Amino acid sequence: MKTPGAPHILVVDDDEKVRRILRRCLEDEGYTVSEAADGQDVQDHLGRSLDLITLDLNLGGSDGLTIAREIRQTSDIPIIMITGKGDMIDRIVGLEIGADDYIAKPFHLREVLARVRSVLRRSRPERPQEQARTTSDDVIRFNGFALDIERRTLTGPEGAVNLTSGEFDLLTVFARRPHRVLSRDQIMDHLKGHDWTPLDRSIDNQIARLRKKIEADPSEPALLKTVRGAGYTFTPSRTP
Repeated sequence: MKTPGAPHILVVDDDEKVRRILRRCLEDEGYTVSEAADGQDVQDHLGRSLDLITLDLNLGGSDGLTIAREIRQTSDIPIIMITGKGDMIDRIVGLEIGADDYIAKPFHLREVLARVRSVLRRSRPERPQEQARTTSDDVIRFNGFALDIERRTLTGPEGAVNLTSGEFDLLTVFARRPHRVLSRDQIMDHLKGHDWTPLDRSIDNQIARLRKKIEADPSEPALLKTVRGAGYTFTPSRTP
């Protein structure tokens, strides 16, 4: 079912019943929904215009983590991982790969809708008429980078830097609080203001991924530094 102008969501789950429930729930909210049962189905849909993917980690005959890695190699489409697994390692690895959010089965449909709205709100580009409101106060410049808060873009010395919505929110938390030591709890509190509640260890993994994208040498970070026993600090040099 296609709704003109509506966000297009791909529901990936090998359980037809779960796909049907999610599809009906999302379509009732006005979203356009497609379905995929395995990795091959996902690949068939990636060439189309998608705004978000819900991805079951435990697919019959397929590994959801592998599919997520393959998606991230070519696309920054937001991913919400859904699974019945209780293993925290799967959650951490999923977020490290680049998932934007995580929901465990059994889930409440209201929670799914809330997280879908939140991720879409963070990831979808603003309308042209909104762009005129951007001012210099909305752009944080550091070390050759320009973090545009309104447009949700990061530009570096070599051009655009592709960030997932979770990475962007995390960098924004630090960029707005330079030279302050932030504990994991403080970081999570600030991120919850964006309707996102990651696991403790996912903060470390998100920072590791951010370092790969903004540090000259991720093994010797100059921007996102670890403060042993305390947390992390962002130490930029302002640039005009």
